[in-house]
Amino acid sequence: MTPTTMRAGVHVVAYLDAAATTRVLPEVAEVVLHWMSQDFGNAGSRTHEYGTRAKKAVARAREGIAAHLSARPDELIFTSGATESNNIAILGLAPFGAKSERRHIISTAIEHKAVLEPLEHLQSQGFEVELIEPGPSGRVSAGAVLERLRPDTLLVSVMQVNNETGVIQPVAELAEHLRATATYLHVDAAQGFSKLPDDLRAPIDLVSFSGHKIGAPKGVGGLLIRRRGRDSVPLTPLMYGGGQERKLRPGTLPVPLIMGLSRALEVFESERTQWLEAASEFRARLLKGLGKTRFNLHGDQEHVVPHILNLSFEGVDTEALILQLKNYAAVATGSACTSASYTPSHVLAAMGLPEEQASNGLRLSWFPDQAQALDVDEFASIIAEYQAGIAPVSSS
Repeated sequence: MTPTTMRAGVHVVAYLDAAATTRVLPEVAEVVLHWMSQDFGNAGSRTHEYGTRAKKAVARAREGIAAHLSARPDELIFTSGATESNNIAILGLAPFGAKSERRHIISTAIEHKAVLEPLEHLQSQGFEVELIEPGPSGRVSAGAVLERLRPDTLLVSVMQVNNETGVIQPVAELAEHLRATATYLHVDAAQGFSKLPDDLRAPIDLVSFSGHKIGAPKGVGGLLIRRRGRDSVPLTPLMYGGGQERKLRPGTLPVPLIMGLSRALEVFESERTQWLEAASEFRARLLKGLGKTRFNLHGDQEHVVPHILNLSFEGVDTEALILQLKNYAAVATGSACTSASYTPSHVLAAMGLPEEQASNGLRLSWFPDQAQALDVDEFASIIAEYQAGIAPVSSS
């Protein structure tokens, strides 16, 4: 069987790895280029019009993005993305925790490595980190978190949407409960930013996000540091060398990237309803097509975003299957940050799935316009034929 999808005479591989990154939207690219080549001033330059225009533009972008999160502009700092934001939030809170003798942290075993690895570092520094396993649903209940709270609990860190399964976590519910306590809540919102905005408008203390999941360039994101009354979260800088971003993220602001992030959010906001509908329609069409195969869906399908699907095909080694699919669709086994590893997914393992499923999870994720190149029937037929023609994978 040969690929059949063509565009302008050229074969197109459907892009089904949007959870890793998306293409930069054309209108966003125009904005970025403008601020690179025309209004290219440094937002910290106060002595000429180039710097003044850049400073005012960043202020407008900050105001718009903060408003999207129902926050104040001075509660938002710009970073290189969610990984840096996670580190600033988690490691930056540690000195306060040590000083106040609050060294207990609650998180989940399904977090992205950008959360788990900073937590591992804090463990080596004497902090007690408790990781909750969600079970087969892939969803950690708010009750499971709240029952573990102690007087010395410094932080709860729970992602908004799992990057491998797409399962939505109850972060808004947690925020409402934790706001009345001394425990801070951090949410890694890399996958849910702009897609599920209401959750992030809850009183969450710290929200990390990236731009490249919604059509902005790679290398820009933010950290929302929401006040409790007049009190801000007591973060200590991880780097020094300038007064930018409330002294928490020193360095020259990447004005073109910030403006690209702002424009991407505007575009996505204006199209969110249609985007969610199209993502859901593609999901239904994909699942219907895959009905000719034998597969297991992973995670609670009642609490999942419409654009991420995690599944395993019975008797199939996923790494080998990906090679069979490479001329038809760009797919992944899980997080792009760990794609070089052939070990079972830590997310699927934490869900208690059988080893064969945990070792062979396939993540399909899409922006609807970039997935339309996929011939779903052909895609499913390739999998079904491959599934029928090989020996079952040993789980030993």
